[in-house]
Order: sequence, then C-alpha cells, then structure tokens
Amino acid sequence: MRLIRSAWLTALALGSTVITAGSLEYFKADLPEFVIEKLPLPWEAVWLGALKIHVAAAALALPGCLVLLSKTALQRAPRFHRWAGRATAAVVLLALVPSGSYLALFAKGGLPSSAGFLVSGAIAAATMVQAVREARARRFEAHRRYALHVLGQLSVAVTSRAMLFGFDALAFDPERAYLIALWLPVVASALAVELVLWRKHALPSRPSRLPARFRSASV
Repeated sequence: MRLIRSAWLTALALGSTVITAGSLEYFKADLPEFVIEKLPLPWEAVWLGALKIHVAAAALALPGCLVLLSKTALQRAPRFHRWAGRATAAVVLLALVPSGSYLALFAKGGLPSSAGFLVSGAIAAATMVQAVREARARRFEAHRRYALHVLGQLSVAVTSRAMLFGFDALAFDPERAYLIALWLPVVASALAVELVLWRKHALPSRPSRLPARFRSASV
C-alpha cells in the first residue's frame, strides 16, 4: 500500500510539473492554438485573465497539497504545515476555483463538460472549507478526510490528461473521450478517497511513529 501511495504521489508531482511547463506558453504574446480555436469569446480579456490566474494557481495548489501530505514535515515542522495549509487554501478558494468556474462556462464539449468542471470545483471548494474548519477545531481525522478530497479533485487535471493521451493513441472518438476523461476522474477520485479511508479504519492499523498529537492529522 505504501508503494502504491508513493508511486501515485510521485506521478501526480511529475504530472503537475509537466502541465505547468506546458502552460507557460499561455503567458507569451502569441496565443496558443487551443485559445485561438475558442475565439471569438465574449469578454475575451476577462477569459484570458482567468486562464492565466487558473494556470498560476494550479501550479501552486497541487504541489502545495502534495507537500502537506508529508508526515516528515508535519512531525518536524508543524508550524510550516499550518502556514502551508493556509496558503494552499487561499490559492484554491480565492484563485483556482473562481477562475476555473468562469472558464468552465466556455469549456469544450458544451454543457456536460461545463457541469463536470463545475462539480469538481464545487467539491474542491466545499471540502477545502471543511478541511480548514476541522483543522481549526482540532478534529484532525475529519480534516484529513476533507483534505484528501481536495487533493483528489486537484489530481483530476493530471489523470484527465493522461486518459486523453491514451484515448488519442487508441483513436477513440474525441468528444466522447473528453467527457469520459473529465467525469470519470472526478467521480472516481471522490469514491477512491472514501474507499481508502474506509479500508484504513476497517483493517488493523500498525503502530505509528508520529507523536500522538500528530497522528490523526497525517495521511
């Protein structure tokens, strides 16, 4: 289980890095091809601004969530964990979700795609708010549950792109592939978090090396 967890987190970190590197072209003077395909857009300047905010926020939010999963950081630098959590929450709630919700209105694939992005954003925002509230109340078990849901929805950006690459290699219908690669990770991520937490509580746990006050806050 630990090996799977490490491999999954490493894949998310690498995927996030690749996406961020590929998104740098959005800040250049020449518009990328997929933006040109969407033109003309109402309030084009607003859309482009939202895109840049979303890209910058995503480059911080997913890595921030991955850092917050570190048991070592939690144990050795709990103050860093708290401030990193606050910063990540601010990025998600004030930049990532609002900009993503606006971009979702113009998503490829029409209403079904827009709904998928909006549902994912709503889950991320709602669970982030709850994660903050539970942490402040020192209910760390509940805090962990909601924080994992945030990570699950942020990971959709990576898993969705990976699925699209696979569908493209199989010459799958592009429109159908886009919807499947959006909705499947959104739903599967939410279910996977609940399954992992249920499994952890259902099976006997090994003694933790973390101090008692940190155990319930770790992942």
